[in-house]
Amino acid sequence: MRRFAATELGALEAFRFEEVPTPVPGPGQVRIRTQAVALGFVDGLIIAGKYQMVPALPFTPGGEIGGLVDMVGPGVHDIREGARVVTWQLGGGLADYVVVSAAETDIIPDELDIGTAAAVLVDYQTARYALFERGQLKAGETVLVAGAAGGVGSAAVQIARNHGARVIALVSDPARHGRAMEMGAIAAISPSAPHLRDELRRLAPDGINVVVDPVGGSLSETLFRSLAKEGRHLVIGFADGTIPAIRSNLALVKSASLVGVDLRHFVAAYPDAARQARQALFEGIVEGKLAPPAVTSFQFANAKEALAETLSRIKNGKPVVMVQEIASPLR
Repeated sequence: MRRFAATELGALEAFRFEEVPTPVPGPGQVRIRTQAVALGFVDGLIIAGKYQMVPALPFTPGGEIGGLVDMVGPGVHDIREGARVVTWQLGGGLADYVVVSAAETDIIPDELDIGTAAAVLVDYQTARYALFERGQLKAGETVLVAGAAGGVGSAAVQIARNHGARVIALVSDPARHGRAMEMGAIAAISPSAPHLRDELRRLAPDGINVVVDPVGGSLSETLFRSLAKEGRHLVIGFADGTIPAIRSNLALVKSASLVGVDLRHFVAAYPDAARQARQALFEGIVEGKLAPPAVTSFQFANAKEALAETLSRIKNGKPVVMVQEIASPLR
């Protein structure tokens, strides 16, 4: 089978196509014939050698994987050959086949195409976990979403809106402000706007109840200072490239919380709840309650270009690599 891999991390140029034996599933595993692989921020960090978890080498990128189960290992009874599934791994997706634990797969609804399901898998699940499990969001509260044009941010705007929250979106590109409003934000503001705190105070005189922060950097302290009493600042990532230092006295005077959001912990520690959350997200898209993410599709031969797009700060949609076009029952 083909795979796109490298024996060292740190530079995209190290990755190349190679032929390797097709893997065979062991007990409790299934083999997926890969159709679509969505790429995200973590893929870029791993490729650059900057992720906190160091993968085994050689490394194949792409952890948000969708495809068709074509072989099941001994002891697997609840997934059949031919099932349309997605799975989230640290990597391995940019290959014709991937072997994973059957327990780490989700059946995709018939109405949802595999590329969309793969693109939803991490960003939307992160946003939902952040808001409900970590942020304990209540209807009527005010939510501020940093990076609201990004994958996690745009999902958070919609999920919070659907839960009855007032949503303020921070969007760097003025051309994307309208999109944030369409998704349900009551206002879209540039994070570099003059007098940002004054504008937030005008929109939320009693303060922000929940901050969704996948950006980090110098903006984080400004957002923390804008919290209401007993507000929750959800730390999701550091797309800015800088990890902020927020003074603990700010939490004291506001009785506010700085809350970490680690989706991998949720999936590992509460697998049943995580599975239910994913199915709820899939159903939300099928029913039209959530808009599917904007994606940019690449053929497998152009995997390097897709990864370059992932590493870029300017994206026209979540990169999705179509590894194989597979006939029915796939859509």
